Order: sequence, then structure tokens, then C-alpha cells
Amino acid sequence: QVRLVEFGGGSVQPGGALRLSCGTFGRTYRCMGWFRQAPGKDREGVATIDSDGSTTYADSVKGRFTVSRVDGTLYLQMDALKPEDSGMYYCAAGRKFNLFGDWRSRDEWNYWGQGIQVTVSS
Repeated sequence: QVRLVEFGGGSVQPGGALRLSCGTFGRTYRCMGWFRQAPGKDREGVATIDSDGSTTYADSVKGRFTVSRVDGTLYLQMDALKPEDSGMYYCAAGRKFNLFGDWRSRDEWNYWGQGIQVTVSS
């Protein structure tokens, strides 16, 4: 059953911007997040947002990316993009909040979108 779907990926030059969206088919989740995976690398956490609006970011994107939620849709505004930001971006929802769990671990999340490609290249 598809619960999450991403939109808005594409190709952009370094320094450019993209906005990703994640639709939830009307479902509400307390905590949602964005992950990304480059070829040959592990999937890494990019940002999360809780139902109270609190946000957390990976150090590599702080000051450049902004996560938000509007009417249940999750967004990721990506500015000042770098080539190292390239990869498949995944929406995640249904955080388990395991004891000693880490939001940056894929094991911490129940639901995933199919992913969308972001390419930053000149």
C-alpha cells in the first residue's frame, strides 16, 4: 500500500534551488522526515519535523535546507545546492521512537516513499 509519494526532483546547477514535496494521501503522522542516498552510499537522514513544528537537520544541510509541513504535505526547500547533495531523496513517516533510537537511522521509520532523483551538476 503506497502511503507516501514524492514530487519536485530534477536537475539543477550548483548554487541553485529545488523544492521537494511529499504527499500522504490524507494520512497524518506525528513525525516526518527526509532522507537521501547517493550511489554506493548508505541512506542518510537530512531533516525531520515533528507535529509541534520542531525541526532537526543534518549538519551538512543546516542553513541551506528548510523542512516544513502544510496541511499534512511535507516539503523540503533546498537552496545553495552543491554537487554532493545529489542522490535519491526519500520521504519518511511513522517514526518508531525506539529506545535509544536515532532519527538518522532508516530502522527508526515505518513508511517510505519511492524516492525521487535530485542531480546537482554544472
